[in-house]
Amino acid sequence: MSSTGTSTGTGLVHLAERSPDVTGAEMVAALIPPPQFDGATFESYRADATYPSQQDAKERLLAFSGKGAPAERGGLFRRAKKVPETKPGVYLDGGFGVGKTHLLASIYHALPARRKYFGSFIEYTALVGALGYQNTVELFRGSDLLCIDEFELDDPGDTMVMTRLLGELVSSGTRLAATSNTPPNALGEGRFAAQDFLREIHAMSASFETLRIDGTDYRQRAIDGDARVLSPEEYTAELERAASAGVASDDTFATLIAHLARVHPSRYLRVLDGVDLIGLRDVTVLEDQSAALRFVAFVDRAYDAQIPIRATGVPLNDVFGTEMLSGGYRKKYLRAISRLVALTHS
Repeated sequence: MSSTGTSTGTGLVHLAERSPDVTGAEMVAALIPPPQFDGATFESYRADATYPSQQDAKERLLAFSGKGAPAERGGLFRRAKKVPETKPGVYLDGGFGVGKTHLLASIYHALPARRKYFGSFIEYTALVGALGYQNTVELFRGSDLLCIDEFELDDPGDTMVMTRLLGELVSSGTRLAATSNTPPNALGEGRFAAQDFLREIHAMSASFETLRIDGTDYRQRAIDGDARVLSPEEYTAELERAASAGVASDDTFATLIAHLARVHPSRYLRVLDGVDLIGLRDVTVLEDQSAALRFVAFVDRAYDAQIPIRATGVPLNDVFGTEMLSGGYRKKYLRAISRLVALTHS
């Protein structure tokens, strides 16, 4: 299949031919909730009654955002309820698909703030790389709120830079809200054990009130457990149909994986700019951990943009080998599988 369109019209494009440049200013402008969470509110978050921690977290976050009920005052013969210490940050810990990002976006939208930012961990570390540490501190200094989605640690160097950045911002009055599949004092567990790294993590975790959110993955409630796989004929037909109405991408899996190594993960969303459907041919099991983690970052950006995926070859829920799924990045891979299954059915 050949490229017959552009990101602003219709036709087929190849993601492997896209190498976008992104300026620091553009990266800052992109620090807003993903399109699917444009309208996220606490009211639209549907807590599952089977898991009371969901409603508890929602009420606590309403209070964090200044939207909760006023604290009960003491009367003549009774004491007021003791109000828990308010920390500058909240940290939503829970499995994937329980609505953590929805709640994080709800905080962003609800908090009446003049300067607020919303981005993934990788977007913030990329910004430090683009602007330099001190310039990034000055950029965010005095901001009202910093939301950090997917606080997952792949590199101890990035993590130490980020924890120090957050420490400086907290001391200047910035409030923090973060999500992760891992409790803050266990970040990097099974991967990094250096004492200076652990010291940074424990210092950072002291700034957060941790809210555990239990539940089942909402993406798995209405769909089958396996990613949809197409025959070559079905794949061609679906891409041609998508390309006639919008922009579809067509790449072999191996070509895309090789290309992702040449593009910084902070630019993956730009690689997908204007694409309405992603086509991946001849999917194979990933053997290299670095390639697998880059693919996870790519899947996260595709999921943020809610771009359907059509694929041939190995089912995308089997793309990460058994050894990877039993290692230190297990939670990241399971989250990516959940998202891949959902996107192949969308």
